[in-house]
Amino acid sequence: MTDTAAVWFRIHRRAVEPRLRLVCFPHAGGTAQLYHGWPARLPMDIELLAVRYPGRQDRLSEPCVEDMAVLADRVTDALVPYLDRPVALFGHSMGSAVAYEVALRLEARHGTTTARLMVSGRAAPHRARTSGLHEGDDEALVAGVRSLGDLGSEVFDIPELRELLLPALRADYRLIESYRPEHPTPLRAPVTAYIGDDDPGSGRMREDVMAWAELTTAGDFALRAFPGDHFYLAPCEAELTTDITQRLEGVGRNRKFIASP
Repeated sequence: MTDTAAVWFRIHRRAVEPRLRLVCFPHAGGTAQLYHGWPARLPMDIELLAVRYPGRQDRLSEPCVEDMAVLADRVTDALVPYLDRPVALFGHSMGSAVAYEVALRLEARHGTTTARLMVSGRAAPHRARTSGLHEGDDEALVAGVRSLGDLGSEVFDIPELRELLLPALRADYRLIESYRPEHPTPLRAPVTAYIGDDDPGSGRMREDVMAWAELTTAGDFALRAFPGDHFYLAPCEAELTTDITQRLEGVGRNRKFIASP
């Protein structure tokens, strides 16, 4: 694997020869840590690659990416060495849009159809509504994030951490709020969408999430709701990973895998 690939992914490997790779994209301001509990809940023959965005954690010294095309290009390039196995993509919130753009590039540039695109807590790109939070002050940005749910928002009460985390959060919001494709291209990949029942504005949002069905030509779209707010995937981790496992059950079954020692 290339150095670029090693920089972009935190790899959780339980098999030397996995049948499938699941690539997971965090939300705005999020990190690969969001998925740290998933490998233990997934089958041994699924290798998990958690995307590590620049500008946070051990990539803190790197500039954040504020343009969707640039971010999707860089992740796609880093993913190429991993395409010797079927690849499924899961993204939460902003990560859903990034995962979709990576899936487009895999099809168009590498002839690889994603085994399944799984999008969480995000309206389809042509139905997403913007809040303009990246244009406001720090207090408005933090308040907007807190209105979605309470996943780790207490860090913004610690001045030292707040100073470290806000640049990445603002850059991510600038990226996702400026991403407005009017006529997105449908994928050949099947699509599954997930949502929390108590996600703020979930009544309006459910219809916009259903619009992901327009972005697959596979004739295979499903919507699954879980109890919880925008960050339902933390308390519902066991149920969500079980659902994902079931949807990926048949992928790559003709391949043998060897368990890691």
